[in-house]
Amino acid sequence: MVEKTSRMASELNKLTIADASSKLRAREITATQLTRDCLDRIAAAEPRLHAFITVCEKEALEQARAADARLAAGNAPALCGIPLGIKDIYATKGIRTTCASRILENFVPPFDATVIERLRADGAIFVGKTNMDEFAMGSSTENSAFGPTMNPHDTARVAGGSSGGSAAAVAAHECLGSLGTDTGGSIREPASFCGVVGIKPTYSRVSRYGVVAYASSLDQVGPFARSVRDAAIILRTLAGKDVRDSTCSARPVPDYERALTGDVGRLRIGVPREYFVEGMQPEVEKSIRSALKNYESLGASTVEISLPHTGYAIAAYYLVATAEASANLARYDGIRFGLRVNAEDNIALYETTRAKGFGAEVKRRIMLGTFALSAGYYDAYYLKAQKVRTLIRNDFERAFEKCDLIVTPVAPTTAFKIGEKMNDPLTMYLSDIFTISVNLAGLPGMSIPCGHDSNNLPIGMQLIAPPFAEETILRAGDAFERTGTFKPRTPAV
Repeated sequence: MVEKTSRMASELNKLTIADASSKLRAREITATQLTRDCLDRIAAAEPRLHAFITVCEKEALEQARAADARLAAGNAPALCGIPLGIKDIYATKGIRTTCASRILENFVPPFDATVIERLRADGAIFVGKTNMDEFAMGSSTENSAFGPTMNPHDTARVAGGSSGGSAAAVAAHECLGSLGTDTGGSIREPASFCGVVGIKPTYSRVSRYGVVAYASSLDQVGPFARSVRDAAIILRTLAGKDVRDSTCSARPVPDYERALTGDVGRLRIGVPREYFVEGMQPEVEKSIRSALKNYESLGASTVEISLPHTGYAIAAYYLVATAEASANLARYDGIRFGLRVNAEDNIALYETTRAKGFGAEVKRRIMLGTFALSAGYYDAYYLKAQKVRTLIRNDFERAFEKCDLIVTPVAPTTAFKIGEKMNDPLTMYLSDIFTISVNLAGLPGMSIPCGHDSNNLPIGMQLIAPPFAEETILRAGDAFERTGTFKPRTPAV
């Protein structure tokens, strides 16, 4: 039955957001047809991928019918009728939000996150809540309480994390775009592993209200898409001031799609020597170097730069992030919401609920963070990590005096095999070595596909810009796509 459904589908789900939006407005297709194709694709692919925790078929078709009525009336926004996947970390009214954790397995929020409200207002369609590492703690989506997500290019390999389900769903054509979150690379790394575009905006560019917190000074909302233009379209809806998030910037939001001129003629690209390290997969470095030559052929110039405190980023990140996680996850006490395991007294209630509800990686990070914040250790660990964070931010500020954009690999390797690093947390943490500094500095960063290795696995290139210069990375990414030097390959699934 699954195979028949897949063959009968008209494959509208393979359209880009820009093309689908154009066809919807011209009434060449309907939102219901487009959504039905995505749902059929989900039914066919999910047994092999597990990109979704919850599929919202009924809700999606209701949204599609409403979108069709709106499109028929004219003047619908660009995302009206576009099926999206939503990482299961966003509060969605009436739809369970689990954070891939047993402690929130049956939690149904009574409200929407701000970005969900904005997508609803634009008429976007939610086909489901995507799989992730529990509470966004991981680099492979193997830490989900509901099982791992497989990479569409090779189901024996990880999709990356923590937003692996969102990246895999877009790569496998289960939806046209999706939302993820990025605390230390959780959008950019899965985008690289799955061969899609993923952008982490400047910290404060997008509201975090209604996003379940992991590390509040690092978490950021961003989109996945199959093209830079599509990512720009989604980001335009997401970005902007929100009075419910005191950290959200009131800075006006530009029309990101207008930035996609293809012109990078006077762009100065910085290449940090610290990001081309011994032990990196040779094919990764080769692909990045080749992409840099493409930029030079377009008229951009490259300059070697240094980010000298890069080597301290992992240690600083895993103190700051775990300390904030320890504070944020204290709210899961078995009393107010979520899982409750009854016990004789409150202390026993806390212990038994958290022991049953949290997975191993979440427990590990809570313990690390609690230790770093404990009496006698705060100055030696957390405070020192914050000082290192300032040094890292200063490195970027000095670098951007010499360049407009920084280009690096996203990860030192392509997607690794499922289970390969699960018993070695330190090796797993090193997967984010090239992305973590961007979060510590609060900068915008984007991953775009730029090559494949000998196993046909995607390689991502990271573009980093100064604060609120999303237009620069989008323009540069779009210019690279226009060269046509990188040819996307159809995933195995």
